[in-house]
Amino acid sequence: MAVPKKKISKARGGSRRSHNALAIPSHSVCPNCQEAKLPHHVCANCGWYNDRQVIEKQDI
Repeated sequence: MAVPKKKISKARGGSRRSHNALAIPSHSVCPNCQEAKLPHHVCANCGWYNDRQVIEKQDI
């Protein structure tokens, strides 16, 4: 069976895991309603994207 030759040091293991951190998703401001939204996504509050209304929002 394949077995590691020796223990991997803490520095080597830590440097391998240095890119595993989770990033906080960025937010942009909707130009129509000034609510926070994800970039390149339709605004969940008003349904606008790229200076036009894409989704009709219904009042329930």
